[in-house]
Amino acid sequence: MKKIYQGYISSFEGLSKEVWWLALITLINRAGTMVIPFLSLYLTKSLNFTLGDVGWIMTAFGLGSVVGSWLGGKLTDTIGYYKVMAGSLILSSLMFISLQFYQSFWSICFGVFLTILVADTFRPAIFVALNAYSKPKNKTRSLTLIRLAINLGFSVGPAVGGIIITTLDYSGLFWIDGITCFFAGLLLLYILNPKKARIIDEVKTVDDPQSAYSDFPYWIFFFAMGLFGFIFLQYFSTVPIFYEKVHGLSEYEIGLLLGMNGFVIFLLEMPLVKYFETKGWSHIANMLFGVFLTTISMLVLNMGEWVGILVFGMLFMTIGEMIAFPFSNAFALKRAKKGNAGEYMALYSIAFSFSHIFGHNSGLQLIESFGFEVTWYVMTGLGIVCCMLLFILRKKIRSEEETTAEKVVKLKSL
Repeated sequence: MKKIYQGYISSFEGLSKEVWWLALITLINRAGTMVIPFLSLYLTKSLNFTLGDVGWIMTAFGLGSVVGSWLGGKLTDTIGYYKVMAGSLILSSLMFISLQFYQSFWSICFGVFLTILVADTFRPAIFVALNAYSKPKNKTRSLTLIRLAINLGFSVGPAVGGIIITTLDYSGLFWIDGITCFFAGLLLLYILNPKKARIIDEVKTVDDPQSAYSDFPYWIFFFAMGLFGFIFLQYFSTVPIFYEKVHGLSEYEIGLLLGMNGFVIFLLEMPLVKYFETKGWSHIANMLFGVFLTTISMLVLNMGEWVGILVFGMLFMTIGEMIAFPFSNAFALKRAKKGNAGEYMALYSIAFSFSHIFGHNSGLQLIESFGFEVTWYVMTGLGIVCCMLLFILRKKIRSEEETTAEKVVKLKSL
């Protein structure tokens, strides 16, 4: 037991204090984002929208995420990650609070679009910040620590959110979300001011930077991550509805099940990532395994009416994301050295933003037209396509590395 404990603690060693502060800020921020997993339930139960209406509102969510991620990347390369992160946190706090006051379909579409646009400018900026505040050998674990903070906040958020809904109402969620975003912004301004913070691995300007938009292997990666996000995001829109309508779970029980996801990640992700790093497998091979497990999690949902199936599905998805997300982040950061870091990381974020546009809406429309069973089989098929794209990407990267090695040998022979 002592050996296991020491191994767990050692997986956190060597990370800079700035990365720990970023993790704390992220934890405070994410603990308040309990609105997101309950948004589809709020729209259907409190505002009486149809599943089709909710699908289009979630499309507005995705569009805001695309624009916000793109804008965040541009601003990060122009004015720096610090200003982008601080502005995003403070402005989005006001946006989340105001969401509760929108009632009509079009006003909610506009409110959700604008809120997520502002909130998601944060995403490319924090990746670039991690690139600056992390030692090169620690970048995957630094990314994992941020994910731990996200998921710990997410494990607390839904559980507390379920309690708030059952004891008060949905409006309390919007207030808590806004207040926590504002507090996270203040902490960022006070602690991580660039005048005080150390820059450990400053992102260097490339003499002849390659545009992310002309990097063909990166586009294969982009589409693979888009499909992965398409499947993964079902757990935050269609799957909670499945829990309620098919298995009869309450908001409190749904919150606990979603909270289990974050709690398991908090306990196991860092040691798991360290274990996979020691195996020496490529980032792409690790992503493949993670995507495969997430795909299985969708198939499991069709395997019976026993409520325990939901726990197994959540566990498969959780382990899959614990592997796929850190190593996809690391692959994107490594690739970003070929050009402007903000542009590369924005495109990585946009892949998941497109998933928000099409994933929620398509899932809800499929459920309304064909039912839950067909929807989960469609998601399984998309997971298989995603795995195929990652196989193609691995082949492309190997060919690229072989070509580079041949050029180096020729140069040395001259």
